[in-house]
Amino acid sequence: MDPNWLAALVFLILSGIIAGGQLVAARVLAVRAKNNVSTKYDTYECGEEPDGAAWVRFHPRYYVIALLFVLFDVETVFLLPWAINIDVLGTYAIVEMFVFISILMLGWAYAWRKGALEWH
Repeated sequence: MDPNWLAALVFLILSGIIAGGQLVAARVLAVRAKNNVSTKYDTYECGEEPDGAAWVRFHPRYYVIALLFVLFDVETVFLLPWAINIDVLGTYAIVEMFVFISILMLGWAYAWRKGALEWH
């Protein structure tokens, strides 16, 4: 048998043993819950007694604010590679990044002006 295939076979067998061992260990070491049906379906709120139903409607404003946060958070991730390579990229990249940041600030100002960031 070719040594490369033998190494692949050993790797496959070991990974199967490790995966199976983890599944067996999880089953053996799992915490068993008491068979108390009345508390089994209660809402879990950090150990506190639930206050009201679990299916509460949220105002859409919370979702808008969350989407704006994700949008601006993801966009700022693009600043890191630019900042790392700024000495290689040159003046053109600096101008482009200022355009990019300006567009982000215009979007932020627009959202602010439209009242999307108000919490009342």
